[in-house]
Amino acid sequence: MHQRVKYLIYILLVICVACTQKKQSNLNAKQQLVSQKKGSKICCESNIPARFASLETQRANSLSVSSANKGSHEGMVWINTGTFMMGADNKQAADDEYPKHKVTVSGFWIDATEVTNAQFAQFVKATGYITTAEKKPDWNELKKQLPPGTPKPDDKLLVPASLVFTSPKQAVDLNDYGQWWSWQSGASWKHPHGPGSDLKGKANYPVVQVSWYDAQAYCKWAGKRLPREAEWEWAARGDLNNNIYPWGNEGVDAGKPKANTWQGNFPYKNLLTDKFYFAAPVKTFAPNGYGLYDMAGNVWEWCNDLYNNKYYSTISQPAGISNPGGPATSFDPDEPNAQKRVIRGGSYLCNDSYCSGYRVARRMKSTEDSGMEHLGFRCVQDK
Repeated sequence: MHQRVKYLIYILLVICVACTQKKQSNLNAKQQLVSQKKGSKICCESNIPARFASLETQRANSLSVSSANKGSHEGMVWINTGTFMMGADNKQAADDEYPKHKVTVSGFWIDATEVTNAQFAQFVKATGYITTAEKKPDWNELKKQLPPGTPKPDDKLLVPASLVFTSPKQAVDLNDYGQWWSWQSGASWKHPHGPGSDLKGKANYPVVQVSWYDAQAYCKWAGKRLPREAEWEWAARGDLNNNIYPWGNEGVDAGKPKANTWQGNFPYKNLLTDKFYFAAPVKTFAPNGYGLYDMAGNVWEWCNDLYNNKYYSTISQPAGISNPGGPATSFDPDEPNAQKRVIRGGSYLCNDSYCSGYRVARRMKSTEDSGMEHLGFRCVQDK
């Protein structure tokens, strides 16, 4: 999530293995740890090199829409059809946010908040669903995402686990994500910070440690879907024209707290100006102009689109484009072997010195089977 980062080739999944490191730019904290790999955006079910490709597909296809959710728009907001300029708004923009281009999006319903622990628990209770983080990684699938010849880690490292944030005690090189991310056995949506944590008192917090597959499965059960990247950005802008943030152009740390982000020196000192070190309950901060909460900060959100760093240049045209659904193939030059999905919105770990992920145009990406303690999702529904 910072320009030029060192990619720890295995995910920290193999943290104990001294892996080859290679330079990477704008890498999502999880990507480098190819651990729960494949999480960012998610869409096509064919040719997906995920650690549980066939199993995840079978489970998702076996789920049926809950009768209680059919046709329900409870907790959702209607977003009207609109045309906007999608992409880079200021000098913080990354290369994949260019060129800024004209997009028209048809109207849709979108969840006012990120999916909560309570909502996800209802889904799990009704279906018996087991998330990616709760399953043992399949090395034969995982290695497809890594450079050829990458050695297999010890079997004792291939256990149900996920990525957990661990703050260092002093300033560290922001190019080395391994300084604050650790692959923890037992971390899952029920134990977001690792096996010693739980969800007591957090029913109204966003669910995290969910892969793209997990988000897709929930959406299918709820009779919804994940937002396309263009829909997500149109909704996040909140009827503001070419503004940097969902609330306008005022800096994230100016005035009263407007989102759950990292204040201070990332990743070792958080001033807690917004009163939250980790995620905050949904609806804690003011909504944007459309009545949507946490479109900036709190937790990153999965989109449906595959990620391709050159995608905007392929669709930009003077007349504009309607309802873009993302590229046909995924490509990230930093990890050319991994298929990724787009994630949007930033999280409580975002800071201007690091990733400024709370900008409405900011794009990140992760592999489909990835899970992290600052990554969740919200759903959309057609008319």
